[in-house]
Amino acid sequence: MAIEITARHLRVSHEQQAFARERAEQLMAEFPKIEHVHVILDMQRHQFCAEFVVQHKALAKVEAKENCDDLIAGIDLAYEKVEKQLRKHRDKVVDSHHQRA
Repeated sequence: MAIEITARHLRVSHEQQAFARERAEQLMAEFPKIEHVHVILDMQRHQFCAEFVVQHKALAKVEAKENCDDLIAGIDLAYEKVEKQLRKHRDKVVDSHHQRA
């Protein structure tokens, strides 16, 4: 269970880095089959870009990317997107197990 945070084309403050790490830890706590979370923080054309790349045991990589004027808001929106994808997959698995029984 590893969390990696990468900053490209910008300097990330300690608070922003801690917020991204906190969000990644929340993902790992909610979905225990996550093996690796990579958070990429970038600056492109005067906008911040936050991207979550999640390696899950049962899936290939799950990715979510968000561009925003505020880095914290971008991290939050990308987190919500990747959480929604993982939740959708988990709900499908649970539903298929219930249908078999």
